[in-house]
Amino acid sequence: MDGVPGFVPRVLRDPDVSLFRADDRVFEAILDGWRSQMLARGLAVDTIKARAGVVGRFQAFTGDYPWTWRPVDIEDFLAELRSRSRPIGLTTLRSYSNAVSMFCAYLTHPGYGWGDLCERTFGNIPTQICFDWNTPRHTTDDAVPPARRSFTQAELQHLFDLVDDVVDREYAAGSKRWLPAMRDSIAFKTCYAYGLRRRELTMLDLTDFGPNPHLPDYGPFGAATVRWGKGTTASGPRRRTVLTVPEFAWVVPLLEYWTGPDGRGRFQTAERSSALWPSERSHRVCLGSLSDSFADYRRAAGLPDELGLHCLRHSYVTHLIEAGYDPAFVQTQVGHAYASTTGLYTSVSADFKQRSVRQMIARRLGQPGGPAHD
Repeated sequence: MDGVPGFVPRVLRDPDVSLFRADDRVFEAILDGWRSQMLARGLAVDTIKARAGVVGRFQAFTGDYPWTWRPVDIEDFLAELRSRSRPIGLTTLRSYSNAVSMFCAYLTHPGYGWGDLCERTFGNIPTQICFDWNTPRHTTDDAVPPARRSFTQAELQHLFDLVDDVVDREYAAGSKRWLPAMRDSIAFKTCYAYGLRRRELTMLDLTDFGPNPHLPDYGPFGAATVRWGKGTTASGPRRRTVLTVPEFAWVVPLLEYWTGPDGRGRFQTAERSSALWPSERSHRVCLGSLSDSFADYRRAAGLPDELGLHCLRHSYVTHLIEAGYDPAFVQTQVGHAYASTTGLYTSVSADFKQRSVRQMIARRLGQPGGPAHD
């Protein structure tokens, strides 16, 4: 077993070696072993550092060591984080409990030998302290804040019209601000037309677009390859291909114009890279810049504060569902691993619901044996 990453090192197993400050030495050795085990699993270094840091904070909070931890300790730790004047979010809370749970799972696994060592050295056997009944739920039911919704069609039209008016006004005034305003306008519409996350939008390159042989009318913009899709924990980006759909075909001429000399070609920085959205000082606009610009336009349009740039992605899902697309297709387009997540993104309008009810009633009335008309 000596070759297993994370197994008890021989220096700690040797019965002839006395441990000076045994508590600290064993705890540090356990953390080192856990780091080795996570490295062997292929996790990212930043993920390993973050998880080990959480366990270190938890140990400092309790003032005790893992072989004496109890379920009430993790409950007190999480409760303290949530009771501050600025409590941490539920997602962060879940990641903290996950870190402690995974550490305990490693520590108590008989294949690593830590339980035997702790019993022999301290007279205590470590146990798992994180359970379903004392940690945040591991479900997508609370993944999307209730206030975050999709834009209505009217809200989107109002917002996009306002941005285009700014472009026209700045251009007519001879201001240099018209060019970044035009970039932002087309970027926002592209984000909506392909249901992109903010980072996915920012990281788009010219080479990420290609034809769809089944829809030749869209030319080189029949599909977009998303290279920086959100992956699972520590797995790195996940690629997907998003097809251009007829409901959003209006984005094709916008992209044709933008990728030409009169669009992104006007940025001097565009010559040095293939980034789709250059800035005045860098070859690629930063994520914060697009988010801040969107927030400014949203405020100018008088729309609610909860409608951020990410809500364009919610709108894409909702409007495809309202257009009659199969939910499984929509799930593939946006890169959701679970249909339940796509469901959370869907906030269909009252008109759509009423129309669906009327269609269902009409269908039922038209069936033999169905209820008769009054």
